[in-house]
Amino acid sequence: MMMKRPVSPSDLPERLPVFPLSGALLLPYSHRPLNVFEPRYVEMVDAALSGSRLIGLIQPEDTSEESPRGRAPLQKIGTVGRLTHWEENGEGRYFIILEGLCRFELVSELTVMTPYRQAVISSERFAVDFDRAYGEDAVDRDRLLKMMKDYAEFGNFELNWDEINKTGTADLVNFCCMVSPYGAREKQVLLEASSLEARAETLIAMAEYEMAKGGAGAPLQ
Repeated sequence: MMMKRPVSPSDLPERLPVFPLSGALLLPYSHRPLNVFEPRYVEMVDAALSGSRLIGLIQPEDTSEESPRGRAPLQKIGTVGRLTHWEENGEGRYFIILEGLCRFELVSELTVMTPYRQAVISSERFAVDFDRAYGEDAVDRDRLLKMMKDYAEFGNFELNWDEINKTGTADLVNFCCMVSPYGAREKQVLLEASSLEARAETLIAMAEYEMAKGGAGAPLQ
């Protein structure tokens, strides 16, 4: 059964299975591949596939474990992900791709019999996430591209500039945030940014700080 992509908060269910995962950032219109092998999450994927195909990806507050057991406290903001691709990798394993729809507030956690966690969510605050280009005009794209160029040189890797030049600013900001090497705390800050411009400026500041720190530690020739 192919479910249509939700287009507003009113299309989302009030309750969702939630997948606590440290350092896993998912932003609107971005895609995150995940290998699912723990039985509790295999069951969660099975349930999602037979229902709305939606899963809430959220970070635990304590990020020392990748996905803590029990009811470890969760961050207040996560992202609704839609299963757009899945394949079985042997017995009891899935490879899935989640597409980010919009952020959500964790309203309350439900007491459930399932091995995976479920929660009441609200996405009303984040309705603009459904508008793919919302906030693009405020972003300093040239500054973002300069940071990408400098960071590629700093990290000694190539970028596909043909592809980058064809990519919309919002998608570019969100993609850069998702592939950035920063830790769970920084990823949460990027997720919760009040606007696309704020997210871009935060990412640029993080990259500039890292480059300055890296440069400062270089030995004198």
